[in-house]
Amino acid sequence: MQVKVLLFATLKDRVGQNQLTVRLPGDSSTVADVRDALVALHPALQPNLGTAVSAVNQEFAFAGDPVRDGDEVAFFPPVSGGSMDYPEIFQIATMPIDLDALVAAITIPATGAVCVFSGMVRGETTKQAIVEQTQRLEYEAYEPMAVAKMRQVAIEIRQRFPGVQGIAMVQRVGDLAVGENTVIIACASGHRDQGCFEGARYGIDRLKEIVPVWKKEVRPDGSAWVEGHYTPEAADRGDI
Repeated sequence: MQVKVLLFATLKDRVGQNQLTVRLPGDSSTVADVRDALVALHPALQPNLGTAVSAVNQEFAFAGDPVRDGDEVAFFPPVSGGSMDYPEIFQIATMPIDLDALVAAITIPATGAVCVFSGMVRGETTKQAIVEQTQRLEYEAYEPMAVAKMRQVAIEIRQRFPGVQGIAMVQRVGDLAVGENTVIIACASGHRDQGCFEGARYGIDRLKEIVPVWKKEVRPDGSAWVEGHYTPEAADRGDI
């Protein structure tokens, strides 16, 4: 099968053209397969495709979405304008998070307040009056989709709290020791009563629902993956 691929902005510049045909083996492929085929053809695209937005036949699409023979698949950076007038950071990180640097990156001269939520590796958890010990956590993410869903959460924050300025969402992956940051949600605003508190709270709650990140608890008596209970619905696709 083959699909028509459209590239925009930085991706177009790296390849030197905005349209090409990509051939894929078999009759069943996904957006992720198209990404992989593009990287194989044009290795210079790899740094940008990881965070690029994708669309199939002019509708937002994610890594696991199917593509069919003759489909039009587009890749482009996050759209400029609108909320992007304010700084935004969406990252999957393997190194410790510098909170001061992160806050500085999402503030502008008009910023007067920043609310930061920081998740931590907890060493003790009380369940039914029993204290369970945690030695470390292992985090794993479906990275391209996780970054895309972080962007969706930021859009939702702005819809609910229009006074929010800069937004940062950073999720750690890998082995994390007790006391280390696991996730950061930061929202800036002109004043403390313009949505920064509410935006950060909404951000972490929503991240726990739709951003594909998992953790394994490593305890003295063994280890186990921790699974959530929220099942995404059609409205969570973010086709807005």
